Amino acid sequence: DLKKVPGNIPPDIVKLDLSNNKIRQLRSKEFEDVSELKVLNLNSNGIAYIDPAAFSGLNNLEELDLSNNSLQNFEYGVLEDLYFLKVLWLRENPWRCDYNIHYLFYWLKHHYNVHYNGLECKMPEEYKGWSVGKYVRSYYEECPKDKLPVYPETFDLDKDDEEWERQKGQTVQTAKKHSVIVTVIG
Repeated sequence: DLKKVPGNIPPDIVKLDLSNNKIRQLRSKEFEDVSELKVLNLNSNGIAYIDPAAFSGLNNLEELDLSNNSLQNFEYGVLEDLYFLKVLWLRENPWRCDYNIHYLFYWLKHHYNVHYNGLECKMPEEYKGWSVGKYVRSYYEECPKDKLPVYPETFDLDKDDEEWERQKGQTVQTAKKHSVIVTVIG
């Protein structure tokens, strides 16, 4: 029945399971004293908000489970310190497909070595059931061609959504490699 991340976590811990508690938000620098942490399970807490600096100092984190919470999007910066992240569990969250979801989607696209699952729109109703990647592509398809981002080719590389659907519920065993084609329009 923890309501916040405990402050007395041993600094040399490498795996921390805080699942099935009542932690509704992650405050700034919650984990800065456990820099050796490699696996963090925050599944089933009802987390609705993560401060952009909550994961500050978790430079060695490889797996993060945020599934079965109340997350609708991530603020810019939430994932920036997670340099070695390999697996990000996101299923069973009420992801809101609006402009605020773009940070999470682009972070994952630019960190193509991070395997993730569960990034499916739950709100608003017109996008319910869509993958977030499909939503972001449709968002830019509605824009005039001269307003497209600098890297439109990256929208076609959304193979992770289909792959995770096939492997739903299984542990990731091998990493896929993607190449990104960059074209500057101008």
